[in-house]
Amino acid sequence: MAATEAANGKLRVAAIGDLHVMEDSVAPYRELFTEISATADVLVLCGDLTNLGKTSEAEILAEDIKSCSIPVLGVLGNHDYECGQPEKVSEILHSAGMKVLDEQAVDIDGVGFAGVKGFLGGYGRGELAPFGEPIVKAFVDEAMKEARKLENQLRTIRTGRSVAVLHYSPIVGTIEGEPPAIFQYLGSQRLCEPIDRFDHVKAVVHGHAHHGTYEGRTPRGTPVYNVAQFVCREQFGRPYALLEI
Repeated sequence: MAATEAANGKLRVAAIGDLHVMEDSVAPYRELFTEISATADVLVLCGDLTNLGKTSEAEILAEDIKSCSIPVLGVLGNHDYECGQPEKVSEILHSAGMKVLDEQAVDIDGVGFAGVKGFLGGYGRGELAPFGEPIVKAFVDEAMKEARKLENQLRTIRTGRSVAVLHYSPIVGTIEGEPPAIFQYLGSQRLCEPIDRFDHVKAVVHGHAHHGTYEGRTPRGTPVYNVAQFVCREQFGRPYALLEI
């Protein structure tokens, strides 16, 4: 599915995660976004767009987003929550033309996009169960809430093709390369369950795992891509993935 040129009827999706824009950044992605605008039909940002969730960081990224001549959409990451104002970060990015996915899916040229940040929780036998202390149950409920939001969006998509956009990973395969001791902090298999319920999901993109693996698959076989810029740079020699959907 990775490609450098779109075939007829395919939507070219450029995807990148973990931009980590800082207060002292100067037009950090303007040139890249201009390049992507000439190469892809849509740009997808997979969270950790800012380094600390500061309004000044979001404003710097917003200026670069304005350089895009193609639709821009995506999700926030855990870093974007650090200052406790994710709504403000979303508002600034939205004002620059970015569609921040969280509650509603969008359709771009016949391809649906559904997205949530996701959450932690682990995989397989390492998955945290809602048992015991109330704070543990609340933790698991947050992961389940993110999965429900994703499912609700996917359920509304009426096209034959869609992309699920996340920050946290829904599978172990794309976080391999990170220390196994931190796998449970890199995502949750609960995110995978809604993805595998819908035939129209053709690809999943996420970030967060800087030292993970580029490609994996859900149990049902849907391709999952870790598009953290550090992973993409090692894979392609550029900081983003280019997919045909």
